[in-house]
Amino acid sequence: MIAVLGLVIGVVVGLFVQPEVPDAVVPYLPIAVVAALDAVFGGVRAMLDGIFNDKVFIVSFLSNVVVAALIVFLGDQLGVGSQLSTGVVVVLGIRIFSNAAAIRRHVFRA
Repeated sequence: MIAVLGLVIGVVVGLFVQPEVPDAVVPYLPIAVVAALDAVFGGVRAMLDGIFNDKVFIVSFLSNVVVAALIVFLGDQLGVGSQLSTGVVVVLGIRIFSNAAAIRRHVFRA
């Protein structure tokens, strides 16, 4: 319940404050969001499977975001940022859909 309350408060504050994202971070933000979603879906799946561990979730969440951002940063430095960004999104997207399918199977028993 605390997490849901925190999410609602964060959305409301974000709507009223409307923070601006620095231009230097803009290319990395979508990749960080996809990486964070991957960790969240993985956490939900682990919870439904009965193997959720909060430490593993936090480490997974932070490492997914940092590694994805570093890959995109490295791609930018090498001049192939869009290709590596696409690769990261594809890999994380596959993981998200895989976890979503497992969650669906668990919830609907189908």
